[in-house]
Amino acid sequence: MKKNKTVYAKKETIKRDWFIADAAGQVLGRLAVKLAARLRGKHKPIYSPHVDCGDFLVLINADKIRVTGKKSKQKIYFTHSGYPGGAKMLSFEKMMEKDPTKVIRLAVSGMLPKNRLGRQMIKKLKIYVGSDHPHQAQNPQKFEV
Repeated sequence: MKKNKTVYAKKETIKRDWFIADAAGQVLGRLAVKLAARLRGKHKPIYSPHVDCGDFLVLINADKIRVTGKKSKQKIYFTHSGYPGGAKMLSFEKMMEKDPTKVIRLAVSGMLPKNRLGRQMIKKLKIYVGSDHPHQAQNPQKFEV
């Protein structure tokens, strides 16, 4: 009886494609789940959890995402400087005015591993506020979200 061998991906043999997704009208959490899975490479048959198998993603219209319910007023982004009284809290609305790309980046990075592999994966996500981007040369394929 022949035993099947498990094939693990190696970082030298990974083929990475470029995809473009439009965030206009998308719900933040549902969008982030699909982007995180694509960045990790879970859609590929050669997926290995210890190797960065994911593709590059270009996300356009980041300023047009939405949230459901009362999250736009009640969702709070909290940071702390480490010093006494160094707490900073911003609502979703204020964060969208300040930097809409950071909202998506925080949502997606929260769904990736919290180690150097996750930091490597999030670098493959390119987020832009408008509909134009500088990655035309990579010839990105359309990614339906």
